[in-house]
Amino acid sequence: MSAETVLYMVIPCYNEQEVLPDSAEKIKNKITQLMQQKKISRKSKICFINDGSRDRTWEIIQNLCGSDPVYSGICLAHNEGHQNAVLAGLMTVKPYCDAAISMDADLQDDINAVDAMIDKYDEGCNIVYGVRDNRESDTFFKRFTAEGFYRFMKMMGAEVIFNHADFRLMDKRALDAFEDYQEVNLFLRGIIPMIGLRHDCVYYKRKERLAGESKYPLKKMFSFAWQGITSLSSEPIKWIVKLGMTISAVSLLVLAWSLYRHFTGQTIAGWTSMIISLWLLGGLVLMAIGIIGEYVGKIYLEVKRRPRYLVQEFIDENQKGK
Repeated sequence: MSAETVLYMVIPCYNEQEVLPDSAEKIKNKITQLMQQKKISRKSKICFINDGSRDRTWEIIQNLCGSDPVYSGICLAHNEGHQNAVLAGLMTVKPYCDAAISMDADLQDDINAVDAMIDKYDEGCNIVYGVRDNRESDTFFKRFTAEGFYRFMKMMGAEVIFNHADFRLMDKRALDAFEDYQEVNLFLRGIIPMIGLRHDCVYYKRKERLAGESKYPLKKMFSFAWQGITSLSSEPIKWIVKLGMTISAVSLLVLAWSLYRHFTGQTIAGWTSMIISLWLLGGLVLMAIGIIGEYVGKIYLEVKRRPRYLVQEFIDENQKGK
């Protein structure tokens, strides 16, 4: 990057009043440092996206925007979820920047990795992924489930970057290409790699959350994982077909064994085996219907073509020159 390159930091926020003042100061220091080193333009911004917060998050963002022009803010009309908030931020600032970096407000992603991302951009990369080099700060259970999630996604045919969340740099060309992806069921960690273009990774150590509570408890993490799998891959439906074929093959073997027992006079009425078979097959049928129903539901949402977000207010000094 150069002194002419406009960089936007895109920070989605949901109920972040406890962490936001400290995060804003740290990000501002980094942006200021990059400006002084003439790596980015003085028009570069830190853009916070208020995703329907119920606390003082938007009020704090407004105060930040009023105190320093380096800050800008987007207020969504409704809570749209983390993925849509990132999308809203990237698409809103796209006309004003040459590159954008998305990261979470809790600053568990290392802000100092931004320097390496900019270096990769200068080398010609269109997309630079921030990747955790280890999970030492996680509990054993969190580490086991997270790494299992990425492996399972790969097995399901989804192209994801191992140990990458939503900390990434995208240049103008990548943002333009990303705009053409119109899915309602968003899973950015899988969609962005589909863009292709020239890309690379920057590795960093993830930190502890500055304050407040994680917005991704275990239940929400499993829901997010299922969203990713069903949004990016039809592999679960193929598994149903394979499971059905396997059960059919086993059923033929059981039929042959039953006929043998019948004609040799060894048949004994088996209530237990019958009940187990009914429950097993009934459960498998319901599971298959549920998985297929999940995909039908996603098709229903895609066909309706509802807007993925609505910007209620956008505060940015750079708008005035556009």
